Amino acid sequence: MMSNRFRRSAIAAVAALTLPLALTACGSDDDDDKKSDSSSSEQKEQKSEEPTEDAQQAGAKPFGPGCASVPESGKGSFDGMAKDPVATAASNNPELSTLVTAVKKAGLVDTLNNAENITVFAPTNAAFEKIPEKDLNAVLSDKKMLTDVLTYHVVGKKLAPKDLESGTYPTLQKSDLKTAGSGEEYKVNDNSTVVCGNVPTANATVYLVDTVLMPEK
Repeated sequence: MMSNRFRRSAIAAVAALTLPLALTACGSDDDDDKKSDSSSSEQKEQKSEEPTEDAQQAGAKPFGPGCASVPESGKGSFDGMAKDPVATAASNNPELSTLVTAVKKAGLVDTLNNAENITVFAPTNAAFEKIPEKDLNAVLSDKKMLTDVLTYHVVGKKLAPKDLESGTYPTLQKSDLKTAGSGEEYKVNDNSTVVCGNVPTANATVYLVDTVLMPEK
């Protein structure tokens, strides 16, 4: 009897000692899981707070002296242009009316509006005025030549201002154009200046230029 009673007491004592240790171990595992979950959550929050490249580019504002002529409100404003595909957006900007006429004559409205993630170097009305009227009329009346000229102004990917610092890019016309500059001053092919850059549209980034670009023959 004494022996059995002693054994039961010993088992009870061991159990009493073991149970807190087990509970402590379980509590430690739970704490580790909570810490792991918390750490994972913090990492996710940190990652979500990091701006994407698209967000960074979207945050960059249009720049250049020519931007002052863009309407402050309405469809032709920066906010308005951002909602429409590029050919439609250009049609609402009074500074690009000659370009829009040329695009319509060449039958490129749908081509430009349906393209994705492109860059358009858009000659302003003043840029077209630099071309002698006889020569301009000759280009406008020749659809093949006009298409070559206009598609030479289009690059098949979106270019941020930093991409213009020193670059050579193939155009839809198949010839290359070159860009150079820094800050808010950029040139295209050495003879055309960006007067209003980094203008967003629904499917393109637009850089208004002061000279019509001519592809190499």
